[in-house]
Amino acid sequence: MTAVLVAAGAFLMTLIGGWVAQRTGDRRHLVLGFAAGLMLGVVAFDLLPEALNQAPEEVHGVPQALLMFAAGFLTIHIVERAVAIHRGHEEEYAEHSHSHSHSHGRSGSGGHDHSHHGHAHGRPGNGGERHQGVGLTAALALVGHSVMDGFAIGAAFQAGTTVGTVVAIAVVAHDFADGFNTYTITRLYGNNRRRALALLAADALAPVTGAAITLLFTISEHLLGLYLGFFAGFLLYLATSDILPEAHSPHPSRTTLLCTLGGVGFMWLVIGLAA
Repeated sequence: MTAVLVAAGAFLMTLIGGWVAQRTGDRRHLVLGFAAGLMLGVVAFDLLPEALNQAPEEVHGVPQALLMFAAGFLTIHIVERAVAIHRGHEEEYAEHSHSHSHSHGRSGSGGHDHSHHGHAHGRPGNGGERHQGVGLTAALALVGHSVMDGFAIGAAFQAGTTVGTVVAIAVVAHDFADGFNTYTITRLYGNNRRRALALLAADALAPVTGAAITLLFTISEHLLGLYLGFFAGFLLYLATSDILPEAHSPHPSRTTLLCTLGGVGFMWLVIGLAA
C-alpha cells in the first residue's frame, strides 16, 4: 500500500505540473534542471547498484542488469521515434524556416512550448487535424509512460524501502515535468483546453494505476534486478535526451546547471541518509 500512497504523490505532482504549465513564468528551466539532476542521481547511486546486486549474472561478459539498462535506454528512444513527433516538428520547421530549430525536434516528455520564442504562429493553418493528432499521440505516450512510473514505484518498494523511497522521489519530481509537458504539448498542437485538461487528468491517474498493478503479484529478485536496470536506462534517456536539453534550450545558463548539480547532490544525500 505504501507504493500506492507514494503514487498518489505523483498524481498530485502531475496536476501541479499541469497547473504551472498554464501559468508558466520564466523559471521552469530551473525546475526541469533540478528534476534532471534527481533522475541522474537515482540512476547512478541507486537503480544501477541495486540492479547489479540482484541480477549480476553475465551474458557474453556483461551483467544482465547492464544489458537491460542499455535496452531500456534504446527502447524509449525507439518508441519516441516511432510516434513520429520528430517528423511533425521537422515539417513544422520546414514550413516556417525557423532559425532556432534547436528548440524543437524532440518528443516524448519534452515541453516544447517556448512561447517566449514567439512560436505561437508555429502551427500551420492547414493540416490542423493532423497536427492535433501529433499532440494527442505525444500526450498519450506520456500517459503510458506514467503508468510505467507507477509500476516502477511498486516494483522498487518490493525491492526494499530504501530503493522505493529514492525511486519515488525521482519519479514524483519527474512527474512534475510530465504534467507540465502533457498539458503543454497538447495545447501546442492546437488541441483545446478541455482536451488538454482531460489528458492531464489521465496522466495524473496513470502512476496510481501502475503502482496498484504491483500489489497483485510479487516479483522475483532476479526479475526485479532486470526491471530496475531497464528502468534506469529509461530514466537516463529522459533526463539526458529530453529534460536537460529542454531546461537549457531557452536559457543556457549557469543557474540551470547549478540546479542540475543540486539535484544530483540532493539524491546523494537522500541515499546516504537512507543507507
